[in-house]
Amino acid sequence: MKNMNLPNKLTMLRILLIPFFMLFLLLGHSYIAAVIFIVASVTDTLDGQIARRYNLVTNFGKIMDPLADKLLVFSAFLCMIQLGIVPAWMVVIILARELLIVSLRAVAAAQGTVIAASWWGKIKTVSQMAAVILLLINNWPFGPDGFPLATIVLWAAVILTIISGVDYVIKNKEVFKG
Repeated sequence: MKNMNLPNKLTMLRILLIPFFMLFLLLGHSYIAAVIFIVASVTDTLDGQIARRYNLVTNFGKIMDPLADKLLVFSAFLCMIQLGIVPAWMVVIILARELLIVSLRAVAAAQGTVIAASWWGKIKTVSQMAAVILLLINNWPFGPDGFPLATIVLWAAVILTIISGVDYVIKNKEVFKG
């Protein structure tokens, strides 16, 4: 990590925080897990902004940044399945979309085409992270028996996941012809 630029170090930090996040979550310390998840999520915003602003975009960052996001979100949702917080079918939809888009990008890259992140993909990621945070803090400030904001945001994340997946496929259907 010594020779890495700051955005890539932030991406690696996000990945390194995942085991600690999972440990605290699975041991029942969801508020500590929430803080770790929030810190990791903030590194996602920072690394992209710094890379673009200071022209520090690298091939490593192009590959590892979205991978780090997916690993963070997947680890959260998989732990939440184990803890009975999130239904498995919702996570399967999220996972299937991510695998579809990663595969689509790989095929496009083999054809010499780069598929950039879309607006739908960005709000999908934000909605997934917001759902995780709300679920981790037990729907605070509403509480488990109050207004179901965490559940609503989780449903929105699943719906946005589907919409963004369909959007990527439609906008990049020529990749399937090659």
